[in-house]
Amino acid sequence: MELTVPRRYCGPPESGNGGWVSGALAEHVRTSGDLPAVSVRLSAPPPLDRPMAVVGDDPDPLTGTTVLRLLDGDVLVATGTAVAELDEPVPAPAGAEEARLAEERYEGLAEHPFPTCFSCGTGREPGDGLTLRPGPLDDGSGRYGTTWTVPDDVAVPTVWAALDCPGGWSAGIAGRPMVLGTMTARVLRVPRPGELLVVTAWQRGAEGRRHWSASTLHASDGELLGRAEATWVAVDPASIRPREQP
Repeated sequence: MELTVPRRYCGPPESGNGGWVSGALAEHVRTSGDLPAVSVRLSAPPPLDRPMAVVGDDPDPLTGTTVLRLLDGDVLVATGTAVAELDEPVPAPAGAEEARLAEERYEGLAEHPFPTCFSCGTGREPGDGLTLRPGPLDDGSGRYGTTWTVPDDVAVPTVWAALDCPGGWSAGIAGRPMVLGTMTARVLRVPRPGELLVVTAWQRGAEGRRHWSASTLHASDGELLGRAEATWVAVDPASIRPREQP
């Protein structure tokens, strides 16, 4: 089995958007009632337009879960496995109008480390990228919010991408470029094209170069469609390049 990241789904200009790649790998992970979420760990920048092998290891003898490895030749790009339900408490989501106002405070409008990003890049046009604009809510909570109008070609990886970058901005990516290290998510429902949704995100702590966030995706009636927890790693943006084609 192979997985290719089309150039459209880049984050940094030469590598895949972490949320989209994680969601694309997550689609191949078998979940269950006891293990309904998927955790993906990114180990190397995912290359674009190059087939990568998806390899399943033998099930863990204690948990019965299988780890999927995403390989670019002999380079481990990511691993994915089913995990138990996420335990971060889910606060009430931002309202649509709150989220629209927060978009006006999006720090990426002034300076963006990766303007090519499929999820939140300022150099992408609507319909090409998701053009999310997560900004701080004006309620003193420290949470971030953005609206999202669902595109026609929505799929599980798109939902992971929507949950991805708002968490990064809430974790402090402005002025301190970071990339996704680990993302654990559960998609309860893939939204319908044209739906207006709200992504709410918040910081969960930081230590050294590592920062933690959580995010949720809600419909206008309050239905929870998806949620995620993530670890972000501060980096030098120039270093985020996949290995050269052999």
